[in-house]
Amino acid sequence: MEKFDKLSGVAAPMPLVNIDTDMIIPKQYLKTIQRAGLGKNLFAEMRYNNDGSDNEDFILNKAAYRDAKILVAGDNFGCGSSREHAPWALADFGIRCVISTAFADIFYNNCFKNGILPIRVSEEDLEKLLDDAGRGSNATMSVDLTTQEIKGPDGGTLSFELDPFRKHCLLNGLDDIGLTLEKSEKVDSFEAQQKLSQPWLQS
Repeated sequence: MEKFDKLSGVAAPMPLVNIDTDMIIPKQYLKTIQRAGLGKNLFAEMRYNNDGSDNEDFILNKAAYRDAKILVAGDNFGCGSSREHAPWALADFGIRCVISTAFADIFYNNCFKNGILPIRVSEEDLEKLLDDAGRGSNATMSVDLTTQEIKGPDGGTLSFELDPFRKHCLLNGLDDIGLTLEKSEKVDSFEAQQKLSQPWLQS
């Protein structure tokens, strides 16, 4: 998994509440288990017109936000079904950080397993960040995971809380497989001892 340390980029404002996983990646795009390529279908039903052309009113289709790396969203982001394709699509589009007042638990957990940092902030701080993100191409924000700070385009700084274990995993690029591989020496040692003490268990 790609490590997350510091991120600087354009932040796109999406103040809608209850953005669910079907809005993030509609169900018709769940047939694949490939992570690459899902970015083009991110928010597809809001992003495209019925004829497949871009909906010019949708935030990520506006010139200033087409390369957004941060999403500032309304309350309860990622609710709905538990599809892991949602963070896959965000990451493939290029969004590595989502900021909201609250996230659905399963989506929140899936983000950390896919190199995305979900940040919870207060309603007051979210309003400030939405205002910053509304500045178009000038809406550049910086997120520093090490110091747990968000810096706005005017230099103002907000702090955020994060579980130390989740922070460790993101900083070191550790998903569930990576965490297991960290203990590979202990696993190998256990298996070697088991072969000696319980040889009948070996195929």
